[in-house]
Amino acid sequence: MKDDDPTHDIAALGDGAQAESTFAALAAPLVDEALAHNASIHADASPESLHQLRVALRRLRSLWWAYRPLLDKAENTRQRALYRFLADAAGRTRDWDILLELLASANDETGASGMVRDVPASLHEARERALATSRETLINADIRNVLHDALANTSKELNTAPERHALQKFAAKRVRVAEKSLRKRMRKASRAKHADYDSLHDVRKSGKRVRYLIEFFGPALDDAAHARTLKRLKNMQQCFGELNDVIASVALLRENLNLFASEEDAREALAFLKGRRKQRQREAVRLLKKA
Repeated sequence: MKDDDPTHDIAALGDGAQAESTFAALAAPLVDEALAHNASIHADASPESLHQLRVALRRLRSLWWAYRPLLDKAENTRQRALYRFLADAAGRTRDWDILLELLASANDETGASGMVRDVPASLHEARERALATSRETLINADIRNVLHDALANTSKELNTAPERHALQKFAAKRVRVAEKSLRKRMRKASRAKHADYDSLHDVRKSGKRVRYLIEFFGPALDDAAHARTLKRLKNMQQCFGELNDVIASVALLRENLNLFASEEDAREALAFLKGRRKQRQREAVRLLKKA
């Protein structure tokens, strides 16, 4: 099912649109998308369905961040923490999928130092256990009612607030705040003399937030510069996403070295991932220095 484009809904509201009344037009398609992916996970938990659920939940978290100045602070923090919890529930299985893909790809590469042997069945079994846990967590969380209640309650809070904010002005200000945070984190990461994965991860998260906000508020921004920013961010996210995948895989593998048949097999797999991590880190730093 293809969800309605939320930016189309914003464009239809006209120049006099208010931030408060626009919220539901932005949030509802994201809620529907998250629930559709959640349903598909229970029918067929493919790597892509898990990834898309996590993306939808992250976008919801960013939308609630965008509206944070207009919402009760404690409730907004709770909602965003909930979306992160649900995203992490799907993400754990997704992390296993990425690890398995990376290890399988090692056998297709030529010239690699220390080839990884066939991925042991024990790792695939661990992935299935993680999937069972993800499904159970999402079922127990009653995600459908949770998301619908969050949408209804937040919409009510915004629409009954005594003050109103022009969408165009509000959107531009929130994007500027997000962009300022991104620039600050990019400077910090580019100046690091050693492998500072936390700083690089912060750049990735900030970049995602800016990208999501520009996508949310696109028609209201009316600025060609934002279109160029969005293009740069998509390129950056590809690079930083690949780095993050390898970092997460290294951590996950270290937690599960006992699943390999021998210590030598475990060392080979870890060495391959560390080499890939170093390569991705160099690419990410070069990209930062060009920005």
